[in-house]
Amino acid sequence: MGNTDSKLRFRKAVIQLTTSTQPVEATDDAFWDQFWADTATSIQDVFTLVPAAEIRAVREESPSNLATLCYKAVEKLVQGAESGCPSEKEKQIALNCCRLLSRILPYIFEDPDWRGFFWSTVPGNEEGGGGGGGDDDDDDSRPLAESLLLAIADLLFCPDFTVQSHKKSGPDSAEDMQSLDSCEYIWEAGVGFAQSPPLNYVHDINRMELLKLLLTCFSEAMYLAPSSDKNILNPWVTFFCSTDNRHALPLFTSLLNVVCAYDPVGYGIPYNHLLFSDHREQLVEQAAQVLIVTLDHDGGVATRVCVCPDNLFVNYLSRIHREEDFHFVLKGLARLLSNPLVQTYLPNSSKRIQFHQELLVLFWKLCDFNKKFLFYVLKSSDVLDILVPILYYLNDARADQSRVGLMHIGVFILLLLSGERNFGVRLNKPYALRVPMDVPVFTGTHADLLIVIFHKIITGGHQRLQPLFDCLLTVIVNVSPYLKSLSMVAASKLLHLLEAFSTTWFLFSAVQNHHLVFFLLEVFNNIIQYQFDGNFNLVYSIIRKRNVFHQLANLPSDPFSIQKALQRKKKSPSAVSRTSSQEGVSMEGSRPAIPAEPGTLKTSLAATPGIENLTEKSQVSEDGTMVALQEAHPSQPPPDHSAIAGASDTETRLSSASSAACWSPTSEWVLSWKSKLPLQTIMRLLQVLVPQVEKICIDKGLTDESEILKFLQHGTLVGLLPVPHPILIRKYQASAGTGMWFRTYMWGVVYLRNVDPPIWYDTDVKLFEIQRI
Repeated sequence: MGNTDSKLRFRKAVIQLTTSTQPVEATDDAFWDQFWADTATSIQDVFTLVPAAEIRAVREESPSNLATLCYKAVEKLVQGAESGCPSEKEKQIALNCCRLLSRILPYIFEDPDWRGFFWSTVPGNEEGGGGGGGDDDDDDSRPLAESLLLAIADLLFCPDFTVQSHKKSGPDSAEDMQSLDSCEYIWEAGVGFAQSPPLNYVHDINRMELLKLLLTCFSEAMYLAPSSDKNILNPWVTFFCSTDNRHALPLFTSLLNVVCAYDPVGYGIPYNHLLFSDHREQLVEQAAQVLIVTLDHDGGVATRVCVCPDNLFVNYLSRIHREEDFHFVLKGLARLLSNPLVQTYLPNSSKRIQFHQELLVLFWKLCDFNKKFLFYVLKSSDVLDILVPILYYLNDARADQSRVGLMHIGVFILLLLSGERNFGVRLNKPYALRVPMDVPVFTGTHADLLIVIFHKIITGGHQRLQPLFDCLLTVIVNVSPYLKSLSMVAASKLLHLLEAFSTTWFLFSAVQNHHLVFFLLEVFNNIIQYQFDGNFNLVYSIIRKRNVFHQLANLPSDPFSIQKALQRKKKSPSAVSRTSSQEGVSMEGSRPAIPAEPGTLKTSLAATPGIENLTEKSQVSEDGTMVALQEAHPSQPPPDHSAIAGASDTETRLSSASSAACWSPTSEWVLSWKSKLPLQTIMRLLQVLVPQVEKICIDKGLTDESEILKFLQHGTLVGLLPVPHPILIRKYQASAGTGMWFRTYMWGVVYLRNVDPPIWYDTDVKLFEIQRI
């Protein structure tokens, strides 16, 4: 009954605040204390009892009352941070203020006139500045935002509230918050900390509430329209991750360790997650979200060097270097990402986590900011423990329009990894896992799995994935010089893609479509020149499909043929037909990729930069080192402008349909790139091997392909092929465009994942649009 009374009192206070036409004095503690001192309201209650319409009404009609409410709530948090919340009542007040501010802040951010409010100083304020850096004079003139952020940081290391006290309990043994060394109170063992404190679910819940408020503070970014200006930094994140926050290092370490140490399997007891509520999972999720948001500080390539030291979280992440720390982080991320793939004999016996998108962004940030970590990931087969889950997610999400962002982040990670030689080498490891995936059964390597799934995405995904085709094929081009032996299934998939992309109607229907053919020809050339001996399956597939290469060499370029091809396009169902690709039987236990349920919410994304803006070209020299290329190399697919004359802005990657509306192919345009098709190596291979294969078939009366494969396996083309071309690698390169893409994607994920309570729902978000499928 008491709980109902306190909700009633809280609701009365809200009504009083929203209906009062006169400003309520800041000194009227009896009035303001109704919001936090005498209530036991959960965060869900606060969201119900403080409706959006009423917050907006106070903002417009009684702005001074809203300002005082915010100021008083921050003041209470600062007092709690200074005293250490020794009593239960003080702990409850701190949590109530947290919940109230989490509710109100988005409505402050959505109004441009209010956005500067938290960055102003409150005249004659009495609050201190929390236990952060700086002396008292500074504290008196601190902007409200800084006082709030420092109080949250202090409270995240508050003994008996969010961390285990190191002192014996008793009224005289309360720890002094100002002298407390929070590095001794890191939440979990792992990077830079050896002790694992006992699990305490009350501490976990309190940390969660504070992290939720912190995330809400950082979310001002959602209310600013997308901008490619790399100098725009989030002031909340910038201050929180600066030297003003004395807890920056232990908090960064706590967040990273809590995420990477989490094991959702249920400590070895099947169905454990059905018996107990797992508060740690919610904390891990919130920690991952706070981490990726604080690390959104790259400012683009131009300012990367000078920006990092300003953001201590980025600085600490980039300085992790011990092998045991890398091992802990990589194993933790791989364990969590592999969670949906863990097959047990008891269905649903282990818990399935939902925060894989946050984990992928975190992995991306680790590789992007810490090159030593990237090299550690690639120096052993451990990288495959990250690759297989990513391929699983890509395959699972390919038909679901609400998961386009997941598709992009997965492909971007593989693009980043494929720029390193070791990734291609690791792909030769046999694939023995039998994770149920909706792809044909095959026996082969991880490279085969990658190619088969990429083929599935291109032929069986939805239309909005077309801008990713360049990226998918670039990954295959990058690894192709190192692939020792493709399976027959993977080889036939590559040939099917070439067949589909080299039809005249597809080549002529959009200004950039011929790039896909160039990429595939480069894959075949790399394998023939550098890995011929083990790739008899691919050579056999090329011989079988030799007509495709002859047709490309004799591609018509006269206006009549171009028009005829385009008329054929109107009758064709889709860009890449699934027919003529023998799909084979899918793996046992797999389910097909399914579209999103109607009504599913999704957030819009910034435009994906074109592959020429996503990558920079490097040439591999004879000793294996890479040299960046300034000029386009003749053997590479032309983003050179002679080949894409007439292209509009490639940055926005116009889809086939829209580019066709404002552009039409000409004979000159076709000839400009047809003359550069790198067909010499393949034509020479066909010229030498086709007569030999035909002769064997006639002489021995062969109809069995295994005999032909045996012949090809022992054949050689030494001295018969053109001089090997240099290996070209297209390495991922950060830009303002990719920075903006990651920001919109990351905040879109945070927006959609925080539904209980729905912190930002129905507020005027500007960074992206919220759409229904």
